[in-house]
Order: sequence, then structure tokens, then C-alpha cells
Amino acid sequence: MKIKLLSLLMMGALSSTLYGAEDGATLYKKCAGCHGANGEKAALGKSQIIKDLKKADFIAAMKGYKTGTYGGAMKGVMTGQVKSLTDSQMEAIAGVIAK
Repeated sequence: MKIKLLSLLMMGALSSTLYGAEDGATLYKKCAGCHGANGEKAALGKSQIIKDLKKADFIAAMKGYKTGTYGGAMKGVMTGQVKSLTDSQMEAIAGVIAK
């Protein structure tokens, strides 16, 4: 009985690790409309090309938008876009789109 319980707990932990991982490509889809499928566009002609950003810079910008400490002309738009993202989701998106 103890072995079955331990096995179930281990399988649950493994599946939450495998399936709980953030999917950066799926998360990025809501960004692609403005930034392009590969982050190649200046959103609304005003933003940086995000595919050229280093991962650390991308994550710092996202966190800054979330807290309201970063951004220029598009600050208000981006703050609303990243408001609900967690740090791990931002990192997942960075892993897909940034260098």
C-alpha cells in the first residue's frame, strides 16, 4: 500500500513538472499580432524589435512593464498585456522569442 501511494505521489509530481511547464510559444501567440510571428516587427511602429533582445533584457522589460517602471510611448498598452503574466511565463516567452 505504501509503495502504491509513493508511486502515485511521484507520478503526480512528475506530471505536474512536465505538464505544468509554461509553453512560451502558446503564450507568445497573443503578442504576435503586434510584434510579428517571430518578434521581427516594431509593434505599431513604435517598439523595439524584440527578437533582437537578449533574454535577460526581454525579461527585465516585461517585468518593468508589469510594475510600471519601464516603457515609453506604449507603456500603457504593454502594462495591460503583461499584467497577468507570471515570472515563469515571461521566462518561457523569452525562451522562444529572445536571443
